Amino acid sequence: MKVVIQRVIKASVTIKGKKVASIESGFLILLGIINEDTQSDINWLSNKIVNLRIFGDENGVMNHSLSDFKGDVIVVSQFTLHALTKKGNRPSYIKAAKPDVAIPLYKAFVDQLESDLGKPIQTGEFGADMKVELINDGPVTIIIDSKNKV
Repeated sequence: MKVVIQRVIKASVTIKGKKVASIESGFLILLGIINEDTQSDINWLSNKIVNLRIFGDENGVMNHSLSDFKGDVIVVSQFTLHALTKKGNRPSYIKAAKPDVAIPLYKAFVDQLESDLGKPIQTGEFGADMKVELINDGPVTIIIDSKNKV
């Protein structure tokens, strides 16, 4: 499981002209899933995200977590995070999990994140053509891959 976490001042997701998710300060999380991902990846990644200290304290030092900050979250499925680009100019998405595997893992990830954070998580729509808007705060962008824990 791979995520791109963007600390945002605000973010939203629009599908077919209708805004389906909107937050103020918090995280916009792009989530990519592969066939080998399991509940163990979900648990580890959710814990890492909730406790990641990338919000400023009173001295402007990144010392507060999402839990401390009480920030909101939008999770957007993003199979292109697993693009293979070594050969040619057309990315291959062969590593990205197909919907029958990815959708249950995506839902489980959102559920786990809600549980760990103790508040509802907003989402896009799996497989939809989404328009994602954000104002990146910092900018702070962090990439985490559950297969590279060390």
